Amino acid sequence: MNNFVFHNPTKIIFGKDTHLEVGKEIKPYADKILFVRLAKASMERIGIYDSIIKSLDEHGIAYIELDGIQPNPRLSKVREGAEICKRENIPFILAVGGGSVVDTAKAIAAAACMDNDYWDIVEGKVKHEKSIPLGTIITYPATGTEMNGSCVITRDEDLSKRGFILSNPTFSILNPEIAKSLPKNRIAQGVVDIFAHAVERYFTNVSSVDLTDRMLEGAMKTVIRFGSKWYHDGYDYDTVAQVMWTATIAHNFSLCVGRVNDFASHQIGHELSGEYDLSHGESLSVIMPSWMRYVRHHDPARMAQFFVNTFHIENNFFDPQDTITRGIQAMEAFFQSLDMPIRISETDIVNCDIPKLANRATQSGKITRGNFVVLKTEDIIKIYEGAL
Repeated sequence: MNNFVFHNPTKIIFGKDTHLEVGKEIKPYADKILFVRLAKASMERIGIYDSIIKSLDEHGIAYIELDGIQPNPRLSKVREGAEICKRENIPFILAVGGGSVVDTAKAIAAAACMDNDYWDIVEGKVKHEKSIPLGTIITYPATGTEMNGSCVITRDEDLSKRGFILSNPTFSILNPEIAKSLPKNRIAQGVVDIFAHAVERYFTNVSSVDLTDRMLEGAMKTVIRFGSKWYHDGYDYDTVAQVMWTATIAHNFSLCVGRVNDFASHQIGHELSGEYDLSHGESLSVIMPSWMRYVRHHDPARMAQFFVNTFHIENNFFDPQDTITRGIQAMEAFFQSLDMPIRISETDIVNCDIPKLANRATQSGKITRGNFVVLKTEDIIKIYEGAL
């Protein structure tokens, strides 16, 4: 196990009607906020817009609203929000939505504290030093953005999609009731994303990490069981509560202490979703199986352990590659049970420009991706080809 320091400053407020406390939570920080949110019609359909506004009004909190945020959120909206914050001297941001909304708000919070463009942080031209405080109300359990500093933004000019670690939210409100009306395709995409956050941490070259191995397996088994139940049986508070909390735990960095993450599948998938506007969950369901097939000979004992302990595959002790083959098939069957694609050909992408995506993923060969197996451009090309 590696040395580590773990500190997570985000306050979690979990449960029924907790979104009604938002005004009380913001009041110690500000009397004026930028309210970054889902479209008003979506919030009214969920039934939370009026109650949030009421809570803000009751606590004397003025607000400027910013919406129009799309999946695979764009840098242009970050620039717009940062300009508002600077012009209006905004001291606090409230984000209400899923990963795209919260990630946009995180980037705004950082960009509002600097003279440079936000993308200069991503490219390493300037360091991220501070952010405006941020609070969130999560409407879509998936990304875990509510309890981490991770932020993924797409640059409009070239559709380059990049992640960066910024500041954690000050508080996050998680009310499973808010997710009651999510459509099935969004549930499925979120379940795959939660699962992937645990998978990307599981595959490590660091030894003696048994405790976090068991915690990761628990997170994956929970989202497999209850994510499937939610998808097939519909909303149930306790079911969604388990999925929502697993989403948070899977990506709040507590499950990767003492070990080195991989995250190659995320980084490779980002190029697909950035270029072709594929959902994040779909990019993962097509890339993860191909990545596993490509790296299966690196540490077959760990990969076999993954499938035995997570999907309950019978272990062939004499032939771990047989265990892995059946395990990958079981994982793909899980994705298919959620009506998620497992091949690029099953998506709306046509004429996938694999060399372009692979070169962009490695910045034309300047960097590598992954840690479990370090991947160069030619490796990533083969993973894309294996996903066709």
